[in-house]
Amino acid sequence: MGPKERRSTVLSALEEAAIVSLRVQARLPLDDVYIALKDVIPHLSRSSLHRCLQRHGISRLPKPDREKPKRFKSYEIGYFHIDIAELRYEGGKAFLFVAVDRTSKIVVARIYRKATKLVAAGFLKALVKTVPYKIHTVLTDNGVQFVQHDRRAERGFVDHIFGAVCSANDIEHRQTKPYHPWTNGQAERMVRTIKDGTKHLDQPNR
Repeated sequence: MGPKERRSTVLSALEEAAIVSLRVQARLPLDDVYIALKDVIPHLSRSSLHRCLQRHGISRLPKPDREKPKRFKSYEIGYFHIDIAELRYEGGKAFLFVAVDRTSKIVVARIYRKATKLVAAGFLKALVKTVPYKIHTVLTDNGVQFVQHDRRAERGFVDHIFGAVCSANDIEHRQTKPYHPWTNGQAERMVRTIKDGTKHLDQPNR
């Protein structure tokens, strides 16, 4: 008796996809996930978050990988990694933008319907307003949301809007090397796991 598939009566499929993505992407503790998403999902409570993690089998963080973790250089607070995760759910798809400070481990997340350069620039502006200290560096991949790719850019005639926001806020914009996703933190390394964790949300209601 009862529904064949366990579903939240509080969270939408998109909101659950965002929670799963952030949990798997950054491997954050429950309270950190809650803090990062409480502004994005105002009706989210700690208990509903915990139930969501239980439904998806990720209520406990995995044990540390056996492989020796790669060591990053020490940086002053204010060095953020920015990444985008695609969220697929029964209503279509959306995008989770995530920024993580290398030193303080502060996480800022926002959900958007599109992943364009205008959205990326808007997310950076929101990040600057949200973080209570100076952001001196952001690290992104070389996606079109962050970097200009046409020939005019090579000649210096085009300024990407994301770079313009960086310049306006005195932020250095660094990019990862092609085919070296590990330099952008855990997020890129966990793309496959994120897709595995959210693919069942594509299924329609029964």
